[in-house]
This record gives sequence, structure tokens and C-alpha cells, in this order.
Amino acid sequence: MTAVGRLVSVNVGVPRVVEWFGRAVESGIWKEPVPGRVSVRGVNLDGDEQADLRVHGGVDKAVYAYALEDYSWWSERLGRTITPATFGENLTTDGIDLNALEMGTRVHVGSVTLEVSGPRMPCFKLGMRMGDATFVEDFELAGRFGAYFRIIEEGDVGAGDAIEIETPPRDGITVRELGYAEHRAFPELVARVLADPDVPETWKHWAERQQRRSQEGTDR
Repeated sequence: MTAVGRLVSVNVGVPRVVEWFGRAVESGIWKEPVPGRVSVRGVNLDGDEQADLRVHGGVDKAVYAYALEDYSWWSERLGRTITPATFGENLTTDGIDLNALEMGTRVHVGSVTLEVSGPRMPCFKLGMRMGDATFVEDFELAGRFGAYFRIIEEGDVGAGDAIEIETPPRDGITVRELGYAEHRAFPELVARVLADPDVPETWKHWAERQQRRSQEGTDR
């Protein structure tokens, strides 16, 4: 294993109700860094909850990580300081390019083993958190998605923990490639998504739909 970075903060929070364009919206995107060790188990971190379990949380979205380097990029772009946990991540990292990690890559932090399972494709709630409804589109176009992880081995994590990568590159699909696939469904990438055993089922269903649409267009 190779140590590539460190954990800047561990962030948790519970859903709150916020008024957005005249309606009450419940969201768990508001998180705060917490001190000490935090247990990572099941499909969550202790003290953390999601509001809409239809699209958030679960095995393939158990832990979300975002990089300090990407926060620095956004701070410069937006002309104001964007601090860790703003994007609702559980783990803020330093020294690791999360968007370049391949599906299925295993990462060790603290006593926990995590496995890369996909990019974060934001809903309108990220725009709500940023106070800008157009920010979701900017986030997707930037290609700085951050990474979702499955929990492979439970344990605990804390700020300052080293981050180590277990799985060497195998020319698999990266977080960035899969994130961009939503709007760039090239046939070659669709085929790779279907063939990659580490890509979540939700993305495979997406790829199957893309193939059907392509076939229907060919048959016309």
C-alpha cells in the first residue's frame, strides 16, 4: 500500500428543513467537522444521516469524500473561501486526486477500508447549500465530482489519519470519466461501464438505457 494523503476532517450532520424558492426542503447536506474518532459502519458514519434515501446513502453511497485541492480551486474560481464540509462530504482529504481514482479502488484510512463506487452527481440541494441554483451545472462541468465509497471493513476515522491506496491502477473507469458520462455517453464508454464489475448497478442500468436508445436510433 502507498500512503498518498491525509484526512483533513470528518464531517457529519442530520437533516434540516430549509426554505428554497418558497417551499420547505429537507436536506442532510449541512455537515460540520467533528473532533475525535468517528465510527464508520453499515452504510454510514455515526452521527450522520440523509434526508431522501431514494437517491442518497445506501451501500454504494455510504461515504462521500471531497478534496481540499478541489476546494481551493473553487475558492479561487468563486472569489471566496469555501471551507471543508460545504459540499456535504463525510471526509475531506488532502494529497489525493479523488477524481482520478478508478472504480473498485480500495482505500485505507484509520482502521477503515473503503472502495470507490462512483462520482457525486448533485441534485438541486447542492445549489441550495451554495445559495445559487445554477451552481449544480457549474459543479458538473468542472469535473471535480468527489468520490463515493462503499464500506468494505468497518472501523473508525479521525482528522490527521493517513490515506493509503491498496489497489494499483488497472486502466479502469475513473470517477471523472463516469461523472462526465452523464452528458457524454460515447459508445466506447458505455460498453466499458457495462463490462466493469466494480461499477454500481445504477450506472449499469444507465448504460443499458443508452445502448437501447442507440440501437433504436440505428433501427430507424
